[in-house]
Amino acid sequence: MPPVWLAGFAALAWWQKTWFPRGSFGPVWADLLGGLLVGGGLILLGLAIFEMRRHRTTVIPHRNADRLVTSGIFKRSRNPIYLGDTMILAGLILYWDAVLALPLVPVFVWVIEKRFIVPEEARLRQRFTTAFARYERETRRWV
Repeated sequence: MPPVWLAGFAALAWWQKTWFPRGSFGPVWADLLGGLLVGGGLILLGLAIFEMRRHRTTVIPHRNADRLVTSGIFKRSRNPIYLGDTMILAGLILYWDAVLALPLVPVFVWVIEKRFIVPEEARLRQRFTTAFARYERETRRWV
């Protein structure tokens, strides 16, 4: 489950900041940007979950979707929940001043893409062939 992966990566960042504090992003701007990223990520998660519930389809990654959701926040990103997770991780790393943990963000993106996004999109492509092909052309995977 993606929240478990997010928690694991966040725990690694916290561990690095607690046991191996190195460098600093700066006193104020990193805290502010970190807070904005975490808040923005939570808002994205909320908007995406609301839209999926409104269309009565699952938010569980390995289940088959009943409907292809292309409205709301899904007009801007095919994966707003994963984008929100990534923003939360980046925000926590900035807020905690976990400088050495910054490379965890692209690693997290890679893991999420390989373990969740690619298989989900394959299922959606198979189930909603024409509609998903159009959606895929019109809406980017991340932003």
